[in-house]
Formats: sequence, C-alpha cells, structure tokens
Amino acid sequence: MTLARIGVLALQGDFAEHIHALTELGAETREVRLPKDLESLDGLIIPGGESTTIRRLLDLYGLAQPITDMASQGLPVWGTCAGMILMARHLPDDRPQPLGLMDVDVARNAFGRQVDSFEADINVPAFGTEVFKAVFIRAPAFVRLGDTVEVVARLDDGQIVAARQAGLFATSFHPELTKDKRFHSYFLDIVRDHEKEGQGGLNADIANVTVPSSAAS
Repeated sequence: MTLARIGVLALQGDFAEHIHALTELGAETREVRLPKDLESLDGLIIPGGESTTIRRLLDLYGLAQPITDMASQGLPVWGTCAGMILMARHLPDDRPQPLGLMDVDVARNAFGRQVDSFEADINVPAFGTEVFKAVFIRAPAFVRLGDTVEVVARLDDGQIVAARQAGLFATSFHPELTKDKRFHSYFLDIVRDHEKEGQGGLNADIANVTVPSSAAS
C-alpha cells in the first residue's frame, strides 16, 4: 500500500510532535510552510499553538485560500487545539478569523488560561474500552455542531472534545503530546477511506497563488 502523504502546517506550534507520531506509524510527512508544500497531499494537520499567530502567518504566506479550497474539494484535515479554532465556521471572539472548514462553532480558551491546563481520561467509542489520556492546554470547546457533524469523544461531564464531519476532524486537546498514537491512526484511517473513494492526493492550484515577497525565502 502506498504510504499516506500527510502535510503538517509548520508555521508555529507543536508541528514536530505530529510529524514524529506520524513517522512512527509509517506515514510519509511533509512540513507545510508555502502553498507549493500542499501539492499532492493526502491529508493535512493544523497543529496546536497560538491561533491568532497561525492565522496571521497563513495569510502572510498565502496558505489560507489554498487550504480552504483543498478542504472543500475533499482533502482530509485534522485540527488540534488552535487548529480546531481555525477550522471552525464561527468564533464568539472577534479574532482570529477562522477558515470556516467545518460546520462547528468554537470558543477559545474555554477551559481557562495556561495555568488551568489539565489532563483527563476520555472514553472514545471508536477505540474500544481503553481510555485515552488527553492533554488540554488553553483548550477550546465546541459550542455548536452542525447536523452532519459526528461526536467522537466527550469528557465525563458531557462536553464534546472531538468531532468529525466526513474527512474533517477536530480535537480540543493535544494527542501529539502523549505516546498514545491512536488519534493519529484514526486520522490515517480517515485519509485511507478517502483514498479508497478516489478523493485522495488532491493538488493545490499553486500556479495562480500570489505569495507575498516576504514568504518567498
């Protein structure tokens, strides 16, 4: 079987941890910094970090529109923490402007600030009976899910912390900060399912993307 080609947005945040997990699972990985890096990917991860900074850099390097276009064409995308914020349709805050990839509304810092970070054992029905120890750092929360969005995991109090809409996947916590790779395997399964349906390996139309001169280096 051909290795899945997974891009990890590498502008800011914990992209290296995602790459390490994917590599250990046998996926082919690529750091995404410019529109040309999106070419021929089978999936994309938008990692945790600082959402306003990542959004500013997406615009600076000409990545926001190509990512939006590719997701609308069926490219699987997984957003963790800040990535989940950027995937949202709407945010109660006035910043950052989300990409609107997924039919969800998301509240930033819903569980508190950095000092309120915590770990929690969550039950994930797709993983069977063994709990997943999730790491929450300035975590966002889902405040609305569209009709076609599926709940993947909840906290004990019922708060949704992972959700999926076809090939679009979002988690409010950081699976890449643990040694448990089940969520990365889950995303690779999403990618393989889309490949079987003939939707994998989408190409960004990078020829017509105007990249600011400061992004060319």
